Amino acid sequence: MVISNAVLCDVSGEREVDVRIENGIVKEIGEGLEDKNSIDAKGMYLLPSLIDTNVRVKDSVLNAKNIKAIADEAQKGGVGHIVLNADSTPAIDNEIVLEFAQNGIVSLDGIKVDLMLNTLNEEMTLSNIAILLKKGAIAPYMSTIAKNDIAIKIAQYVQMYKVPLFCKAEDNSLINAGVMLEGDISSKLGLAGIPELSEVLHVSRMIEIARHFQIEILFKSIASPRSIELISKAKLEGVKVKCEVSIHHLLNSDEACENFNTTAKLDPPLVSKEDVSLLQKALKNGEIDILTTLHQPSSPVNKEVAFYDAAYGCEALEDALALYYTKFVKSKKLSMSELIKLTVKNPAKVLGFEAGEISVGSRASLILFDKNAQYIVENEQSLYNHEELNGKVTKIFSFF
Repeated sequence: MVISNAVLCDVSGEREVDVRIENGIVKEIGEGLEDKNSIDAKGMYLLPSLIDTNVRVKDSVLNAKNIKAIADEAQKGGVGHIVLNADSTPAIDNEIVLEFAQNGIVSLDGIKVDLMLNTLNEEMTLSNIAILLKKGAIAPYMSTIAKNDIAIKIAQYVQMYKVPLFCKAEDNSLINAGVMLEGDISSKLGLAGIPELSEVLHVSRMIEIARHFQIEILFKSIASPRSIELISKAKLEGVKVKCEVSIHHLLNSDEACENFNTTAKLDPPLVSKEDVSLLQKALKNGEIDILTTLHQPSSPVNKEVAFYDAAYGCEALEDALALYYTKFVKSKKLSMSELIKLTVKNPAKVLGFEAGEISVGSRASLILFDKNAQYIVENEQSLYNHEELNGKVTKIFSFF
């Protein structure tokens, strides 16, 4: 197969070329390539398929149907590789649930789905991390509600097996009563708030654990600019820590919760307008490592209720690449190559492989993206409902 006249874009830049694919591998890149099976992609981007490291299934209920639905949505959004969160129902904290989830993945075509393991079981004691890693879980996930002795044991496992630790920084005593960020908007709405310190305190704590045990930590869905400051400083000191930030926290403030809009009830909560500006500055300065859609779909019965009772999360996976392109590339906050670094190269590196560059010999996990197409988002559970987005995925080439 030959894809001709495409604007090939990867972490190295952009160029208009033809690409030959054989048996799932890029065999040739050049001009004037011919094949009886060819696609004229004039004016379209040819990109590496995206990776999203923070995806949940509907209502966090883990079953084959929900996994299949997420896979279909991912492909529509140009995401060819997703990592499912481990704190589902049932949680991936034992061999039986892991095997159950793996059976739900086997039949998927054209997309790769990886599974985290939940390091803590319902009794807040350690799950069998060693067995779950050997059975195919990609990385351990830990919420910092874990006490220090448990967190240190988890770090020792991570050190032993040389895998990254996916860490959600939160304080159980501070998040229990709150439903959004503590601040002017929460006071105005009369809703209990979650202080920014809930995240910052535990980012600091886990940085020191990463430093001591010389392990790699990916902080999941960071929302506080102060947390990013701490992570950036630690990087300069040689600590192997990285941060993941959602598109929603870079674009929306807690003002989106006005009128008790449950679509804007996210975990972590949306931050203040001033902090959104600081997060955007961190993005521009290269202090954010990974972007995520923080996709967390819910049934209407769990969303269309009072704000306090509503489930956390919103949907964005099906619109992933169009959202990234419209909000970041078209608005000149990022170049397309910089976007590929944040959504392909960096997450792949954390997961233990190389991606983000389209070269001869590389695996052809690619997407064609028509940047000139436009469409209106029609999704009540999207923060961008009724907005016009630029760009649409027209073809997926996935070989796993």
